[in-house]
Amino acid sequence: MFDIGFSELVVIGLVALIVIGPERLPRVARTVGALLGRFQRYVNDVKSEVRREMEIEDLKKFQSQLTDQVREVEHTIHRELRSAEDVARTTLDEVAADTSTPPAVSEADLPAAAVTEVAKVETQTVEAAADAAPTAKSGPAA
Repeated sequence: MFDIGFSELVVIGLVALIVIGPERLPRVARTVGALLGRFQRYVNDVKSEVRREMEIEDLKKFQSQLTDQVREVEHTIHRELRSAEDVARTTLDEVAADTSTPPAVSEADLPAAAVTEVAKVETQTVEAAADAAPTAKSGPAA
């Protein structure tokens, strides 16, 4: 704290003994010691408070950096999801366009059961159309 050597302390002690007197010197020495102790505790408290404030500021800076990084990662994820979504939509649109016009398949390429099933469906469609046709014609005549 102070750069005081032994010889300076002896001189200070002799001056204090002469000025204060031998009866009051022990009481004054205790009071000075207590005041110096309080002063040291106060300085240590101030140092620790300053250290805590510096640590809090460092933590706040770290928190803001971490928050910025999290936001950046979040934006990157959203961009990638949107990109994947666009690719999926494009692919689905292409598939839908391809399936809307079925490829021409000859009866020779189909198995016999499928040909029979197609014939049944065609027959039912023709019969349904024939049944609906006379009803439509007879409706306005009646």
